[in-house]
Amino acid sequence: MTRRTEWPGGPAEPGDGPEFAGGPTDGSAYEPGTGRGARSGRRSRGGADAGAGFGEGAGRRGRSGTRSSGSPSLSRAERGEPRDQRDTGETRDRRDKGEPRDPVEQARNICLRLLTGTPRTRKQLADALRKREIPDEAAEEVLARFEDVGLIDDAAFAGAWVESRHHGRGLARRALVRELRTKGVDSTVIDEAVGRLDPDQEEETARELVARKLRSTRGLDRDKRLRRLAGMLARKGYGEGMALRVVRQALEEEGEDTEGMDEPF
Repeated sequence: MTRRTEWPGGPAEPGDGPEFAGGPTDGSAYEPGTGRGARSGRRSRGGADAGAGFGEGAGRRGRSGTRSSGSPSLSRAERGEPRDQRDTGETRDRRDKGEPRDPVEQARNICLRLLTGTPRTRKQLADALRKREIPDEAAEEVLARFEDVGLIDDAAFAGAWVESRHHGRGLARRALVRELRTKGVDSTVIDEAVGRLDPDQEEETARELVARKLRSTRGLDRDKRLRRLAGMLARKGYGEGMALRVVRQALEEEGEDTEGMDEPF
């Protein structure tokens, strides 16, 4: 059964009178000639006036950041704060990347990141800070502090470099000196580090290198074998006299005639 609704101030059936031409269909009272319905005084389920959520300022309160006092919050620029106190795009990017504004703190973080993977010399770290445009005073302060606490130790670096490169790559003194110089190690520190390399151990390493390379030279004439093996030792920093002596001995052990091989190659 259809329930009949009595409309206040109007005929029993909507649309029967002229005052409902274009009138509301939601049951609110209609004011003839005004084109709008009168507020019924009822509230919506949420407790707000009916239709209040669709007015001109609907939802603005939640978006505008209006405080409880009713006054909108102003930006730093609108409050007249100096530019260096505002949040510029550059500072936001720097903060997002975790880079502090203090150059000393920046230098410290850069050095720590570089030292995490492998030891570095003081010069290597100084070059990295200069490349990142860290001021010289800030860089010097951090590098000096790192030396004081032992995070930078060129002597320890040089000693470990000699040990590793000699046993791992078979490099001799001359090659080791050349590499440490390119890394900015002081000459006195280099001499001390390579001076620990035993000459007998150096020659033994040269023999091992020749023994590994010797098989690949079989089938070549004697002079080519000599040049190839001795040249390999020379590139690794071995002196001419030692290289020639070690190669001659290895060829003799294979039955090669070494007469006349004492001449420089």
